[in-house]
Parts: sequence; C-alpha cells; structure tokens
Amino acid sequence: MNYTKILKEIKEEVEPLFKKGKVADYIPALKRVNPSHFAMSLQLFDGTTYDIGDTNTKFSIQSISKIFTYTMAISLKEKELYKHVGHEPSGNPFNSLVQLEYENGIPRNPFINAGAIVITDILASKYKDKTFDKILDFIRRVSNNKKIDFDKEVDDSEAEFGFRNIALVNMMKSFKNIANKTDDVMDIYFKQCSISMNTKELSKSALYLANHGVDPITKERFLSESQAKRLNSLMLTCGHYDASGDFAYRVGLPGKSGVGGGIVAIVPELMSICVWSPGLNSKGNSLVGTKALELFTTKTGLSIF
Repeated sequence: MNYTKILKEIKEEVEPLFKKGKVADYIPALKRVNPSHFAMSLQLFDGTTYDIGDTNTKFSIQSISKIFTYTMAISLKEKELYKHVGHEPSGNPFNSLVQLEYENGIPRNPFINAGAIVITDILASKYKDKTFDKILDFIRRVSNNKKIDFDKEVDDSEAEFGFRNIALVNMMKSFKNIANKTDDVMDIYFKQCSISMNTKELSKSALYLANHGVDPITKERFLSESQAKRLNSLMLTCGHYDASGDFAYRVGLPGKSGVGGGIVAIVPELMSICVWSPGLNSKGNSLVGTKALELFTTKTGLSIF
C-alpha cells in the first residue's frame, strides 16, 4: 500500500479544517499553540515509518499519558484496579463531577480524568516519591527514547488552573478512593499530562498495544495478551470521552486522544498511528486529527470492523 501517497492526500483534504477547531484555552500554556499545526506518523511492525507535516514538533500529550499509566497499573495489580475504577463508557464530559458523586467516587473508566487520577494514586502508593520518575522512565522505554521529558511551563499552567481536577481528587478522597495526599497525587498527574512528545515518538510508543503487549521491534513485553486486549477495548469504548462512540463509528480503531491535540490509534497486528492538530472539537478531541484518521481508514480499509 502506498502510505506516502495516502498521507499526502489526507493532509490536502484536512487543510480547509485547520481554522475550525479551538485550542484548549483553559490551560494558558496550550492557548498559545498555533492551531494550524498538523502532523501524522505511521509506525509499522518491521520498523518502517511514514510521516507527514510537523512531525518533529513536540506537543503536550495530556490524556494520551493515561494509556501508559494504566499499562503500569494493570501490570501491578490488575484485579485490585476494579475496586477503584470501572471499565464502562462514561457518556459524560471527561471532567464531570456529577457522575462521580452519583457513583460514590468510583470513576467509570481509567481514561476520564477522575479515573486517571485514581490510577496515578495507585502508582503513587507503589512508587512513593519516585512515581513520576517511574512514569517518565516507562514512556522512555516504550518510545525507545531516553530524551523524552515534560514541559515545565505546561506543568505550572496545569497546576495553577486545574481547579476542576483538584475538585475531582478531593471528592474521591472524601469517598476514600484516594490513598495518598491529594497535593502529591495532583503534582504527579499534572506532570504526566505535561510530558512532551512528537508524533514519531508517540506512534512508536503505542506499538506494543498493536502487538498483544509486545513491542515487535525491541521484543520487550509490556503487557500480557489478555491485558493488552482489555486496554485496547477501553481505548475503543472510552478513549474519546463522550465522543468515543462517534470515533468508533467514523474511524473504527482503538484510540486515545488528548487536549493537546494528539490522538494515538492502533491497527492490530500491523501498525500504530499518531496524528496531531491542536484545534479541538466540542468534545475536547482533535477536530482535524479525527477527520484525518477517518480518511485513513476509509482510504486503506484498515479498520477493526
């Protein structure tokens, strides 16, 4: 298949949409990002890569970090996780307080903010003051890149304006679903969201999810087959918050978005994909990125359905 030609076609077709999305202006450090950025990278099992656009430009991975922290947590204590976080779609915005209170402080899934905060808390109970270092080290391992780091400006901005997330952790603490000090948990959580990567690095990082938990290039296993199946199913049903059904309908691949404008998706047993365009739709997912992935699966026929 001529992936180079397909990527060029996609870029041309999505360019008219660049001005239609809205950057995540509730995080001041993200508000200044040029909404016309676009990048798309494909990472195949044999090490071949295909890229187009601003693929060397780093951006804040935000909620894409949740697939990595969940990988770490499910490897530590899979059975125990379900006492603290569910695995059902939320049907509500990613930062909803109403649903969390109604369900006694147990988040619906690990990919909404409350669920990801619980996962961070579980990691903090294991790794204590080394938790963020462990998260960063894991992402460096799956990306095979020791230079991956976080953006301090984004981290500071998240910490200063993350009032809703702070409300979520305090509510869960009141329901005894957070074990550690809330300030400590949020410090880790804001840092993991501010990790900075480009589409080349992120497409490489998700490759193990397309291969039953094993990186096909380095041969390192990060999850069992069963665990990889569960994580991929969560990406399909919960990876785009209350637009997850729409993403599955339009794109037909497991994927995870972030409000930095990135989306990671996998084609099982073939490749991982990352697309980045900072302008978001009304649900907080990349408007152009979603369309680019829809065009990709339409042009290639590479969907799980």
